[in-house]
Amino acid sequence: MAMSQAALKVEQAIGHDTNATTVQDITNPAFSKDAGSSTETMKALAWMGKNKVEVIEAPKPKIMRDRDVILKVTGCTVCGSDLHLLHGTVVELQKGDILGHEFCGIVDEMGPGVKGLSKGDRVVASFQIACGDCFYCKKKLSSQCEKTNANTLENAMYGGRTAGMFGYSHFTGGFAGGQAEYVRVPYGDVNLLHLPDNVPDEKGLYLSDVLATSWNSVVDTGVQKGDVVAIWGGGPIGQMCADFAFYHGASRVIVVDSNWRLEYIQSKSPKTEILNYSKLKRGESVTSRLKEMCDGRGPDVALECVAGEYAKGWVHYFELMLGMETDTSEIVNEMITSVRNFGRCGITGVYVGFTNHFNIGSLMERGIRLIGNGQAPVQLYWDELLKLIQSGEIEPLKMVSHRVKLEEIDKVYYMFENKENEMQKVFVETKFSAPPCEGGPKLTVYDKDGVDGLGKNVRSMSINV
Repeated sequence: MAMSQAALKVEQAIGHDTNATTVQDITNPAFSKDAGSSTETMKALAWMGKNKVEVIEAPKPKIMRDRDVILKVTGCTVCGSDLHLLHGTVVELQKGDILGHEFCGIVDEMGPGVKGLSKGDRVVASFQIACGDCFYCKKKLSSQCEKTNANTLENAMYGGRTAGMFGYSHFTGGFAGGQAEYVRVPYGDVNLLHLPDNVPDEKGLYLSDVLATSWNSVVDTGVQKGDVVAIWGGGPIGQMCADFAFYHGASRVIVVDSNWRLEYIQSKSPKTEILNYSKLKRGESVTSRLKEMCDGRGPDVALECVAGEYAKGWVHYFELMLGMETDTSEIVNEMITSVRNFGRCGITGVYVGFTNHFNIGSLMERGIRLIGNGQAPVQLYWDELLKLIQSGEIEPLKMVSHRVKLEEIDKVYYMFENKENEMQKVFVETKFSAPPCEGGPKLTVYDKDGVDGLGKNVRSMSINV
């Protein structure tokens, strides 16, 4: 946590590069007198320190550039990636930062340079902010836009930058997120996609990230007809990767996790197989069990849908705690040793820096392909995915377990963190939201004592560090 704050100070001292063409480092309109209204306010979810988020009142954002759009948010969600912010493991967070990178809404205001949009249009935003005309944007690789993030530290650490991202710290440009009633969308005519009337918010919202990220994990790692695919992580990304792997012809899909999410996925997709690593017999490992399940060779493809900050063993636990690494290599090593020779491993879970004890020998000797799937280029896929939603070939509602209020999203963070109430994926409504769509979950309200509408007590919200 101290390193995160120090990184922010270093960046402020060094200063940004000059490549960005957007207004940056306004992670809350209150941080700049020119960024927010002096008369209108909104509710928003803000990071308030390590393991603490809070619903606050903030100024409504203002148009700051000709191609900005102000969106009335009609739906947002909580992503596993948000938990890395909650923990403070993503560098350059500032107290009061408004979070949230997945959201949809209605166009409320537009700058004079915005084309192809009208006030009142229903749209979904991509979680990354693209300019539309740089080297990467012309190839639809929007997550690597060259003109929306001038952060010096990210460039030094990675040898290149990602695009700016909503609600994901100053490390990715410093943009206020969409877990709010309003949000400013730079280059709105590039980063907003029209939602047709036959796609409700509860389906269209997830084009913002989770659907494109899952799709990218599968196609970028090269899943093809007949493959056996193992997926580490039974959250929403892992669940949709399972669906998309079958869509692309996988003969079998095995999801690896240790809790109720395995049964949840199997109930939605009965042909998915599961491996609960917490129930392995003495002497068994994930690798040995997968070999046994897959003709002694192992799966053809392994997909990582967890993240690198969760240590399974004591060595990595202490190295993470002492700052000797930022990410554990345990799951990646399991994937490498589990797949067959010349197998393929794709990393989609968030890894932010450096790891120890990486099994590079197995990677090299057995010809394993290790693929960093990167931040998924949403705009490369979202038109196709929208059509598949319209045709019914993919169903986002399969992963949506709860509908909640924005006013209670801070509680939801802690429940999602602790995998409580069988919370898989949430739809967060605002005062601008339409009523629940057919087939979507009904609203769950949590009272001040932390009891939901079903009478389940959710006050016990211990934070795993």
